Amino acid sequence: MESPHIPVLLNEVLAAFSNLSDDFSGVILDCTLGYGGHSGAILRAFPNVRIIACDRDETAVEFCRAKFAGEERIRIIRGSFSNLISNLSADELASVRGILADIGVSSLQLDLSERGFSLNSDELDMRMDKRQSLSATDVVNTYSHGELAKIFREYGELKNASVLASKILAAREIAPIKSARALADIIGRAKVGGRGVNQAILAFQAIRIEVNRELGELEDLLAAVKNSALKNAIFCVIDFHSLEDKIVKNAFREWEKDCVCPPGVLKCVCGGGHATGRMITKKPIVPSEAEIAANSRSSCAKMRIFRIER
Repeated sequence: MESPHIPVLLNEVLAAFSNLSDDFSGVILDCTLGYGGHSGAILRAFPNVRIIACDRDETAVEFCRAKFAGEERIRIIRGSFSNLISNLSADELASVRGILADIGVSSLQLDLSERGFSLNSDELDMRMDKRQSLSATDVVNTYSHGELAKIFREYGELKNASVLASKILAAREIAPIKSARALADIIGRAKVGGRGVNQAILAFQAIRIEVNRELGELEDLLAAVKNSALKNAIFCVIDFHSLEDKIVKNAFREWEKDCVCPPGVLKCVCGGGHATGRMITKKPIVPSEAEIAANSRSSCAKMRIFRIER
């Protein structure tokens, strides 16, 4: 089955995992299975590898269960990636040699009007997991002015966050906001100065992050990896947002520290030996011009790689 989503930085992901060994074997965790683009390529490239993959999107999980029907080397779990490691057995965890987390919304989620992610959708939903109660409709129609402004300021990095929140409150006093198209018209589609991005896109992104708790999920995944018993594994994170990239970069820097004594301590008292491993990428890997030309949605992607060596 052809994937409706083009996997980003695919060759770079395969190259990262191929550096483990010539006869690479073991388990790779695909934390964001999506429509199986990365997992399918990994299975083809590494015949001795097994994959444990998860996704919280029911449509993606059902698609991949059909796509990989009869493939014994992949196990698919529906759930949040922050909980994936805790769902592994001790034997499975000991076999993990690679982790891939492709953070963000998939092309199909953006393109399907009924999911309510895109500016022109007749729906207003944005839930990656439709089992959860909070949706974009709830955020837009029930959050206070301060709560909306905070979301737009922190997650959308919009300087006019308060103005946008006021627009939404004024509109919903007349009638509930029920479609993404209506919300985009209320927010307005002006370009954000210096960034060349439609402000409605940034506001939608901020609401989506809030609805799906995306930054918290990422932080929980990083904590789960750090606190696990994983050894000798490659961890690849692909993100599409500056806030996500900052979280990953800062975490990887902390993981490299051998000494964890508080700042200002004149002499190490922790004894050292606390490093989790080392960063493979001092600067993030970004898509080539050819990849961006073939898939414009890859343009914001950044991949950071960490080698767990403890």
